Amino acid sequence: MNRSSNGRKASARAEKIRVLIADDHTTFLAGLTSIIDMERDMIVIAQATDGRQAADRWRKHRPSVMLLDLRMPVMDGVAVIDEIRREDASTRIVILTTYDSDNDIYRAIKAGAKGYLLKDARREELLDCIRKVNRGETCIPQALMQKLVTGISNEPLTDREAEVLQLLAAGKSNKEIGTKLFISEFTVKGHLHNIFTKLNVLSRTEAISAATRRGLVHP
Repeated sequence: MNRSSNGRKASARAEKIRVLIADDHTTFLAGLTSIIDMERDMIVIAQATDGRQAADRWRKHRPSVMLLDLRMPVMDGVAVIDEIRREDASTRIVILTTYDSDNDIYRAIKAGAKGYLLKDARREELLDCIRKVNRGETCIPQALMQKLVTGISNEPLTDREAEVLQLLAAGKSNKEIGTKLFISEFTVKGHLHNIFTKLNVLSRTEAISAATRRGLVHP
């Protein structure tokens, strides 16, 4: 094979959208790689199965687009985005996950993700999203965008309120929450009042339900 032929192949490879996929489910990772590699304008250049690998392999390969799971071992998706964007704010990352709470979407987009898709998205939707993000566009389906708008429009919980809410969801009483956080029951009640107001609920049960739905607490 002559140099001219080698040069054309190298040029064609360079023109493709170079994709890095980070997901801890190996079967999903293999399937997604196969789908992308079938496209003439895309190629998977690297894979990662935890957040630390994702950041390190992004640094090594500098892909055109990264597909990143939100919940990853070692480092979660938002931590990966934060680390990468400290080095290159123009990095193009698409979150591909099973989680669609407004809090998850908000955290990812705030961190700098350019796209957000659920894993049950249609093949064409995924490929179109990769192309859009590669062109510098954003890609968030309308249904998820509505959740994002809803999440942003609500006043966020303070760090202390989030701690109280997590303990509430764990079934702790006001006294137990106070003991755990080294605050009085009166202070706990004040935090609960603020939480109920921000979540637009009237009871502990409704607060837990709303918080779980929005991804503010996790089992």
